[in-house]
Amino acid sequence: MAAPLPRDPIADAQRNWEEHGWADVAAPMAAITAIMRTQQILLARIEGALKPFGLTFARYELLALLSFARSGALPMNKASALLQVHPTSVTNAVDRLEGSGLVTRSPHPTDGRTTLIELTAEGRIVAKRATAVLNTEVFGQSGFDAADVDQLIRILGTFRRNAGDFAD
Repeated sequence: MAAPLPRDPIADAQRNWEEHGWADVAAPMAAITAIMRTQQILLARIEGALKPFGLTFARYELLALLSFARSGALPMNKASALLQVHPTSVTNAVDRLEGSGLVTRSPHPTDGRTTLIELTAEGRIVAKRATAVLNTEVFGQSGFDAADVDQLIRILGTFRRNAGDFAD
């Protein structure tokens, strides 16, 4: 990990925005840029924790989703919708996970147009172990105070709802 910068470049950017006549959008620019940078930091932590399992966060999310399904299986189109990603992204993740022996594909028993993705026994073990590591190394050491987490969930949830990400 690189040494911390001597000052916050996002705060510098906000001042530059203000000095260039964009004061009305300087704070939102700084907030959005800070969210993007925070996402990079968190994703790097997550990817580092998952690397020993040969997983990316996208592949882990699919394994976790399948592990929560009662039967350990879901139609590919439902997985795509629940993960909020394009079907091609799910297909790519399934290709890699299937190649690692963590999931299998099979035709849907009643809908010939649909493919089911199912966790293998090894996939269930890997999902459980990877979740334990994420809970310990990332989620349990998020760097956020508990009160901040509650506020973030509320603020980001409101933004996502207003952006059409979900309906109440």
